[in-house]
Amino acid sequence: MTLRWEAFLDRVQERGEYDTPEEAERAVRVVLALLGAHLAGQVRADLAAHLPETFALVLLNPLQAAEPLTPERFIRATAAWIEGATEATAVWDIGAVLSTVADAVGDDIMQRILLQLPPGYDVLFGRPQLARHR
Repeated sequence: MTLRWEAFLDRVQERGEYDTPEEAERAVRVVLALLGAHLAGQVRADLAAHLPETFALVLLNPLQAAEPLTPERFIRATAAWIEGATEATAVWDIGAVLSTVADAVGDDIMQRILLQLPPGYDVLFGRPQLARHR
């Protein structure tokens, strides 16, 4: 089931403890644009189907990635794209967005997403238990 835009953004705002919906939306757009560059084919389409349309389009039209980013480089890239962010705040942003994504898609799609990503992303999604099943 697809979350409505407001519900998705409210969850990210709550988890990220953002002062405004705009701050939460900025984090969502950056994290999904970076994530979209690392997913391909049906997995990316299945994830997009569970996101509000605005955010699905961000995922489906990602920033271009020359190579898969390790979780550490994903954090650094997120920090670079969010004005005023540090690696510590980027971890917070990523956690708020990706844990909301993980809740929206469920374990089956999450397993498939994690298979396309370098090791360590399970923790960024707030789902370290899923990595053991790989």
